[in-house]
Amino acid sequence: MAARIDLTLDGTDVQALAVFWKTALGYVDEPPPAPFETRAQWFAQFDLPKDDSVDDGAWLCDPDGVGPRFCILKVPESKTAKNRLHIDIRVPGHGSSDELSARIKAESERLVRAGGTVLEKFDGHHVVMADPEGNEFCVAAASA
Repeated sequence: MAARIDLTLDGTDVQALAVFWKTALGYVDEPPPAPFETRAQWFAQFDLPKDDSVDDGAWLCDPDGVGPRFCILKVPESKTAKNRLHIDIRVPGHGSSDELSARIKAESERLVRAGGTVLEKFDGHHVVMADPEGNEFCVAAASA
């Protein structure tokens, strides 16, 4: 059996990042682990500092159960350097290079409206973007 992975992203405004990444990936809030009915109940079981809050984390999942879980955790410092690992959002579909470019452009424009920023365009291939806190990711066509 292959290992499963979670992706964890640090941030200062966890809930805003969660909204952005749910929009970007089509993910949903992950339900709390059994037997807990809410994340707050689950969170209460840990002996954490009083100033920690359940809102200091967000747990997202692929509603189809295919993609990795995506966790966002609050950290006190802002982003200071280029990501060593980044996410590629792959736009589905096939077609000519012009059709692929149009889909990449449309997706990057959608993510700008959601709070992302275009950092660099590689026409016909991919767009380098940043989420609302500057974490880099790419928008590209899916593999054929």
